[in-house]
Amino acid sequence: MKIGYARVSTHSQSLDRQIGKLNAAGVDRIFREKASAKTVKGRPQLEKAIDALGTDDVLVIAEWDRATRSMMDGITIIQRVADRGATVKVLDKPWLDLTTPMGKGILAFLSALAEDERERITRRANEGREAAKARGVKFGAKSKLSEHQRRLVRERLAKGDSCRAIAKDMGVAHTTISRLN
Repeated sequence: MKIGYARVSTHSQSLDRQIGKLNAAGVDRIFREKASAKTVKGRPQLEKAIDALGTDDVLVIAEWDRATRSMMDGITIIQRVADRGATVKVLDKPWLDLTTPMGKGILAFLSALAEDERERITRRANEGREAAKARGVKFGAKSKLSEHQRRLVRERLAKGDSCRAIAKDMGVAHTTISRLN
C-alpha cells in the first residue's frame, strides 16, 4: 500500500498541489495537516501515517521539507519507516526514492552520517563533562540541606530517630534524609 503525507504551515495555505502530486503517484491513503511543525511533535498526522505503515508499504511524501525539520529528523523518519518494514519515496527529491537500489545506497550513506554525528555529539558532551569536573563543577541537584543540617541529621540518625521524623522537622522528603545514611 502507498500512504501519502502532505503538510502546510498555516490554514490559509492550500494542500491542493501536494495532494495532486500524491494522487498522481497512485497513493491509496493520504494523511494531511495544516500546522506549523517547528518541533518534531508538531506533526501528528505524520505520526499517524508512519503508524499506518505495514511491511512492504511505501510512505510517499510530496515535499521533503514539509515532512522534516533537519537532516537528523529526516534520517529518524526514514529509520522509523524502515523499522516497520516499509520504505520512503519523496516526490520532489527523486534521489530520495528508497524503493530503488540507488535510494537504498543513499539511505545507508545517510545512516552512516547520522551515526557519526551521534558519536561526535556524545564525545563532545563527555569531554565537556570531564572538563567541568576538572574545574570542580558539581553535577546534579543542589543539596536541600546545608552542611550544618546534614551533620545534625547524621547525629539524629545515630541516636535512632526515624528518617520520616527528621524529614518532617527539616521540611524535606524522607528520601532526602535516607540518602544521608
